[in-house]
Amino acid sequence: MKIALFGATGHVGHAILDEALARGAEVTAIVRDPSRLATKDARVTVVTGDIADPQSWLDAVRGADVLIVSISARRDGSNDEVPAKAATVLDYLPKAGVKRLVWVGGAASLETSPGVRVIDDPHFPEAWKGEALGQIKALEVFLHSKSDVQWTYISPAALLEDGPRTGKYRVGSDQLLVDGHGKSHISVADYAVALLDRVDKNDARRQRITVAY
Repeated sequence: MKIALFGATGHVGHAILDEALARGAEVTAIVRDPSRLATKDARVTVVTGDIADPQSWLDAVRGADVLIVSISARRDGSNDEVPAKAATVLDYLPKAGVKRLVWVGGAASLETSPGVRVIDDPHFPEAWKGEALGQIKALEVFLHSKSDVQWTYISPAALLEDGPRTGKYRVGSDQLLVDGHGKSHISVADYAVALLDRVDKNDARRQRITVAY
C-alpha cells in the first residue's frame, strides 16, 4: 500500500503515520516544515508542500493508492481556509491519478438528536468554534462535490484523546456515538486504526462516517 499523507507532524497525523507503517505501508508525508518530522524509517518519504498549492504536491502523490488529509488550522488561525483546501484537493487529485481520499474531519456536525448538532449545544466551547465551523463547511464541500474522487470524511467521537490502541471501535453515520455511560470518546490511536481499516477495506466511499467506542 502506498499512502500520501498531509499532516504527519500533527498529533492525529503522526498516529496515522505510525499505524500505516505498522501495517507495512509506504508513506509520502507532505509537510510544510520537514524539520518537524523526525523519522529515519526508509519507508517514509518526506516532501515539502502546502495543501493550498497543488503544484507543490501533485507530483509527490502520483502513484499513491490513497491520499489521507489530517490538517489543523488551529496553529495558524486559518480555519476559514479549510473548505477551500478540501475543494482544491477534490479538484486536483484526479490530475495525479489518485482516486481515493480520506479526510480527518470534526465531530461538531454530528447530530445529538434529529436536527441538533454537537456545535448547537450552548456549552460548546467558544474557543473550538472557529475550527469546528471550518470542518463543517469542508463537509459541505464533500457532500456537494461532483468530483470522481472516492472520498471518505471521518468524524471522531466528541472526545479524541490520548489512550491505548485497543483495535476496537464502532462505526456510525451522522449521529454522535456514545457508550453505555453516555460518553462519546475514542483514543487517537484507535481513530487511526479505524481510518486505516477504511483504507484497507476500501469502504465508506463518498460518505461521512463517525468512529467511537
